[in-house]
Amino acid sequence: MGRGGGLTRRSALAAAGAGLSLALAGCLGDASPRVPEAGDDVPAVEDPPRGAPAAEGDLEAEVERRLAGMTLEQRVAQLFVVSPEALTGVGRVVAAGQTTRDALLRFPVGGVVYFGANLVDAEQTREMLANTATYAREANGLPILLCVDEEGGTVSRVGGREGFGVENVGDMRDVGATGDATRAYDVALHVGTYLADLGFNVDFAPDADVASNPSGTMGRRSFGATAEEVAPMVAAQVRGFADAGVLCAAKHFPGIGGALGDSHDARIYSDKTLEELRLEELVPFEAAIAEDVPIVMVGHLSLPSVTGGDTPASLSHEVVTGILREELGFGGVVITDSMEMGAATSSVPEGRVAVEALLAGVDVVLMPPSFEAAYQGVLDAVSSGELDAARVDASVRRVLAVKLGRLGA
Repeated sequence: MGRGGGLTRRSALAAAGAGLSLALAGCLGDASPRVPEAGDDVPAVEDPPRGAPAAEGDLEAEVERRLAGMTLEQRVAQLFVVSPEALTGVGRVVAAGQTTRDALLRFPVGGVVYFGANLVDAEQTREMLANTATYAREANGLPILLCVDEEGGTVSRVGGREGFGVENVGDMRDVGATGDATRAYDVALHVGTYLADLGFNVDFAPDADVASNPSGTMGRRSFGATAEEVAPMVAAQVRGFADAGVLCAAKHFPGIGGALGDSHDARIYSDKTLEELRLEELVPFEAAIAEDVPIVMVGHLSLPSVTGGDTPASLSHEVVTGILREELGFGGVVITDSMEMGAATSSVPEGRVAVEALLAGVDVVLMPPSFEAAYQGVLDAVSSGELDAARVDASVRRVLAVKLGRLGA
């Protein structure tokens, strides 16, 4: 996917996703929404001819047309990326057949994220992803985000594994140590190319954290210990992934490289002030945004000196909307880090994780501990009026703009 042309991706997607927040009440109906049951007659969205809209106005119009044809339940489902196990209820998913097809008809989620246990070899992975993509289009006429964590080094689901024929590219710490942004670009282009060949269209990389605590969990995953080291590497990788035709996600906003502890297990904190964050942690994310990064992943870091409490960044309106959206001007898709992590589950009940994330300004919730509870929680919040349908639509517009504008119709 090239980067030429007069109209940037960022301007087209921002215009399609920002400021268009009128609820289409006639499509929502008056009845209280509910989780669809197996066997329900689930309406499909008309699937038009393939091909991404060529211009900003065309993309905006296409997003509106698709949105108008979706039920509230279909819209809410687009705001989740879940594991194939959470989608299907199967213990370990290594294939996509009728069970996956039925699950996507019931819950046409925005995306599915895969881990090492799901990926046996290249042939199996290609077939599983191709089938999933086909079933998703049957369900709602939209591309589905097929996601993986493939940073390299300690976070590699494909590279270095038997059956895939590609080497692990190594830790980003070592790439950063070269001081050569071209090396970072080449790594991203290589990783994105072999992921795209398998059928993935989203990589949850690059890591934009500044590892000011190099003995912490991000020491090997980060490009370096200063913003000056990290920012050019992140910018280069955003370009590399784009040129490979894979969407990427700069993570973990607003930067967890200096925090103590591991958010997989419990809450993590930083006592830095907003001004201190502006000088270091936010700089690589600004570099990513300047390179038109399509997705930013928000971590579960608590910032008491910024927010006045211990609410994780992923659930903080001040962090997501105030800093990422308004101060940094990011108009793409905001996704949470996995909501199964201890830092998230200790903060909010299962049925509230998605509601609280949406209220904070997040667009997509990644791996809630109970997908159906989180999904129903959003429907209930819209029904009660706690969450305005226009707020849901604003996030769906951003998801559709990325899918239709970058992945094609």
